[in-house]
Amino acid sequence: MKTLILPIFLLAATYSFAQLQDSTQTKSIDEVILTKKVFQKKADRLVFDVASSPIAKGSNAFDLLKETPMISASDDKTLQILGKNAVLIYLNGRKSNMSPDAVIELLKSMPSENIQKIEVITMPSSEFAVEGNQGIVNIVLKKKPTDGLNGNLRMENNQSYFNSQKASLTLNYRKDKLGLSTNFNAGQNNNRQFLSLANGNNDFRQTSAGNIDNIGANLSGYLNLDFEINEKQNLGFSYNNYTYRSKELHTDLFNELTNLKTGEILRNRTENFGNTKSDDHSFNLNYELKTDDKGSKLSISSSYLKHIKKEEITGSTIEQDAQQNNGELLKKFQQNIPLGIDNIGILADYVKKMNNDYTLSFGASFNHTKTDSDTKFINILPPTGIDLNQSNHFVYTEKIPSAYITLEKNFGEKWTTKAGFRFEKTMSDGIVLDKDITINRDNNSFLPYLSLSYNPNQKHNFSYSFSSRIQRPQFWAIAPNKIYLTETNYIQNNPFAKPETYYNQEFMYMYKNAYFLNLNHSYVKDASEQIPLQGINSKDQRVLAYIRTNYGDKQEMTASVGMQKTFFKGIWMANNSAFVGHHLYKGEVSEDPTDTQHEVVFNKNVIDYNTTFYGINLQNTIRLSSKKDWFLGVNYFYTSSLMIELGKLEPVHGLNLSLKKTMDNWTFNLQARDVFHTSEIKITGYQNNGDYNIVDQSQYRRRFIFTATYTFGNQKLQKLRNIEGANDDVKSRTGNN
Repeated sequence: MKTLILPIFLLAATYSFAQLQDSTQTKSIDEVILTKKVFQKKADRLVFDVASSPIAKGSNAFDLLKETPMISASDDKTLQILGKNAVLIYLNGRKSNMSPDAVIELLKSMPSENIQKIEVITMPSSEFAVEGNQGIVNIVLKKKPTDGLNGNLRMENNQSYFNSQKASLTLNYRKDKLGLSTNFNAGQNNNRQFLSLANGNNDFRQTSAGNIDNIGANLSGYLNLDFEINEKQNLGFSYNNYTYRSKELHTDLFNELTNLKTGEILRNRTENFGNTKSDDHSFNLNYELKTDDKGSKLSISSSYLKHIKKEEITGSTIEQDAQQNNGELLKKFQQNIPLGIDNIGILADYVKKMNNDYTLSFGASFNHTKTDSDTKFINILPPTGIDLNQSNHFVYTEKIPSAYITLEKNFGEKWTTKAGFRFEKTMSDGIVLDKDITINRDNNSFLPYLSLSYNPNQKHNFSYSFSSRIQRPQFWAIAPNKIYLTETNYIQNNPFAKPETYYNQEFMYMYKNAYFLNLNHSYVKDASEQIPLQGINSKDQRVLAYIRTNYGDKQEMTASVGMQKTFFKGIWMANNSAFVGHHLYKGEVSEDPTDTQHEVVFNKNVIDYNTTFYGINLQNTIRLSSKKDWFLGVNYFYTSSLMIELGKLEPVHGLNLSLKKTMDNWTFNLQARDVFHTSEIKITGYQNNGDYNIVDQSQYRRRFIFTATYTFGNQKLQKLRNIEGANDDVKSRTGNN
C-alpha cells in the first residue's frame, strides 16, 4: 500500500498544477511557450522535442524512449506504445537495419545528446512496412553543420542477482562530401529467474520449481558510409553486426508428480545445461535522388541479411527423494536446435510533392527468405542414438512482393487527409525432410488505410485512422521444434500457424499539445498465441505442452488519457498517463498440429474470456539545482489483473528511481529499478473440465545501474543520412521473444 501513496499523489498533483497554470497564463505567455514546445501533435504523429527536454543529457536512447509520452517499458528488453502489441524503431524516417536484439543494444549505446526529437506514430500509413498492430518510434538525429570528429564513450555496471558490465564507443566523422558513423558495443548479459509451475486436475498434480541462469556476452556494432555525389544525389552503404554467446545456460528444477487418487508421489530433478551462439550480419546499399526543389525524391535500396543461431541443450532427469537427494539417472539427452536465415531484399520508393498541397507516394519491394533448421535429438542413455521422432530437418522458403500507394492532401490549416493501400503477396513453401509434413501457401492481402485530422484552432486537434495489416509468424516459431523444460513439460513450435489479420481503428484528441485522449480498437482474425494443453502420451505420462497456434478471434479496446508538461520554469517535468482496457477472446485448441502420429491425446482448452483492466504510468523528473546539473527521476507503473490467453495475469507494478549528475563533458547516472521487487509475473489458468495451469516467474528485475558517459570532439558535426534497408520488414521476425 505504501508503494501506491507516492504515485497517487504525483498523478493528482500533476493535474492540479496543470489546471492552475493554464488558468493563469496570458496570451503573451502562450506565445512564448509555443516556440519551445516539448510535446506536439502533428498530422500523423506525436513529436517529443528531446533538445528542449531536461532529461536528454547523459542518457541513452533506450532510457530516453521510456520517458517519452505514450511509450513505456516494464523491463530492459521491450518497449510498448499504449494500445499496441509491438514497437518498430526507425532512424530519421527509415526502419533500423538490424535484428530486434541488435536494435535494443543499439538504443542502449546511442547517446541521447545525438537525438533532436522522437516521433511516435501510433497508426502507420501504407508506406510503412509494419505488421499486425505495430506502432513506430522514429528517432530523428541532430544535424550539425561543420566537419570534424566527435564521439561518446559510455561505461555501465548493472547489479541484479548477477553483476553485468557494458561499454560502448560511438564515433562520427565528416569531411566535405563524405560522412562516416561507427559504433562498437560490448557487454555481459548475466541473468537469473526463478520459475514455479503447477498443473493438473482433480486426479493429478505436477509441480516444478527452481532457477534458470543465463550467463552470456554480446558484441555489436555498425558502420555507415554516406557520400554526397552532388546536391541531388547520395550514395550510402551500411553494415550491422550483432554477436551473442551464452557461456552458461543452466536450468535446475525439482519436480513432484502426485496421483491424487492413490496418494503416490514421484519426485525427480530436471537439470539442463546449454549454450547459444547467435550471429547477425546485415549489408545495405542505398541510392537517393532528389527530383525537384519541393522535396520529391526517389530512393532505391538492396539488402542482404544473414542470421545464424545455434543452441545446444543437454538435459538430465534424476530420481529424487523427499529430501531432494539424488537417486538413479532416469534420462539423459542432447538436443541441437540450429536456425539459419538468408534474406535478399530490394526496395524502391518515390515521393512526389505536387501543387495544391498534394503529396503522392508509391513504391514496391521484393523479399526472398530461406530458413534452414536441422534439429537433432540424441538419447545418451539407452536406447542411445538419434531419436527420429524428435528430430527434424525443416527447410522453408518465403517470397513476398509488395506495393503501396498513398495520397495526402492538406485543406488549409485545419484539415488533413491521407488515404492509401498496400498489396502484399505471400508465397511460402516448407518441408520437413524425410517426413510427410509439407506447407504450401499463396495468399494475397489488400490492406487499406485512411486518416483524417482536424485542427479547429491552436488548442485542439482531432484525428481518426483506420488500417488493416497482417502479422506473420516469426521464423523461429514455425520451425517444428520442441524446447524441453522437463521431460513432460515443453514448448512446441508450429509450422502450420497462419498469419493473423488485424483491423485497427484509432481516435485521438489533443489539447494544448499537452493533454491527450486516445481510443484504440483492434479486431484480430486467426489470433495466435502459445496455448497450454494437457494430455496423456503413449507412455501413459501426464504432459503439459505449450503449443504455438491459431486459436480463434479476439478484440482489444483501450482508452488512454495523459499529459506531458513542465512546471515551475522547467523544474518538474511530468509525463503521466492512465488507461482502461477491455479484451474479448473467443476460440479453442484441442490438438498439436505437428503431432502426426497422435502420440499425445490432449484435453480441449477453451478460450472464452471477457476482461476489463486498468493502469497508470507515471514518469517524473525533478531538477534539483539551479545549475541544471542534478536531476531526480521518480517513475512508477501499475497494471491491474486481466485475462490473457493463458489465464489470469495478476497485477504488476514497479517503482524506479534515478539520480543524475552532469559535470562538464561527463554525466553520471545511478538508477534503482523495481525498488520493491513487485514486477513479477503470475498467471493462473483454469478450465471447466478441471484442468489448471499456474506460472509464477520472478526475473529479479530489482537492480542497481551506474553509468558514466564522456562526450568528446566537435559537437557541431553533421550527422549521416540514415539509410533504409530493403529487408527491414523481415528483420523483426528473426529474434526470439
